[in-house]
Parts: sequence; C-alpha cells; structure tokens
Amino acid sequence: WTSEIASLWTDEGWLDLASALDRFNCEVVGWSLRPRLTADLVTDALTMAWFRRRPAPGAMQHSDRGSRSAGHAFREQPTESGMVCSMSRNGNCRDHAPTESGFNSFKNARVFGERFSTREAMKATAFESIEVFDSRMRRHSTQGYTFPPRFLQDRIKTQPHEQQGA
Repeated sequence: WTSEIASLWTDEGWLDLASALDRFNCEVVGWSLRPRLTADLVTDALTMAWFRRRPAPGAMQHSDRGSRSAGHAFREQPTESGMVCSMSRNGNCRDHAPTESGFNSFKNARVFGERFSTREAMKATAFESIEVFDSRMRRHSTQGYTFPPRFLQDRIKTQPHEQQGA
C-alpha cells in the first residue's frame, strides 16, 4: 500500500484528505477527511484500509517523509498490525509517484474549477469520487482496463490454493 495526504479548499476553510492505496489493483482501500492535519487523519485512513483488507503479516505500507507520515503514531500502527513500514528516500519523488498521480487525477477531475461552499459538499464529492468512481467504476490501463475490485477477484480465483492439513 501507499499513502498520501492532500489539502482541499472550501469556503469554510481547508480539509485534509489522507488515503491508503492498494498498489496491486489501484484501489483506495482507506481514507480519512478532516479539517485539521493531525496524526489521526493518517492513522484513521490506515485503520479503514486494514479492516477492509486484513493484509497478511509482512505486507508493506509505503509513505513519503511528510511530518504526519514520519510521526510515531503513523509508523507504529502498521507495525502493530504486522505490516512493514517503508518511506521514500530523501528527495526521491518517484518512490511515491502512483499515489501522487491518484490525487492529481482526483483534483483535476473533481476539484479544480469547482467551488465548494461547505466542507460537507467537499466531503460528499470526495466520498463519491473515492468510494464510487475511482474504486468501482474507473478502469485502469495497467490492469487491462478492468475495474479494481474485479481485477482483484479475478486474480484471487487464478491463484493456486494452499493444501490444507499439509
């Protein structure tokens, strides 16, 4: 997984959006939206992702070196869940490019050029974009133009099953 934070403007002030993206099928598996950039913004996004997917121990959670991502609470949470934390190398934005690209797509398609008079209006747009459009309806070229959940389901079906009792 990779994670990122973006700031979104409304007439009532800023909202910060944190997300956790499953790099395997390009699906946002966890996200959180709050009026203040705090540690619980990013840990809430990771908590949602963990409960939705329950990754196997050793799964990797990658982030940039932002202050919230480098903080103790954010680094501790994946470790407690059996995940491995990874951070971008200093000055190397390519380590984190897929997540940055996802936020860029969201902002260009849904935010830029629009005026949001309330934080609630921005929250509704973010919910629709993340939960409905990006994760359920947007086809990805890296997956043969398949929807993210379908790509994951198809891949699971084609994996050999472990023999039980061996």
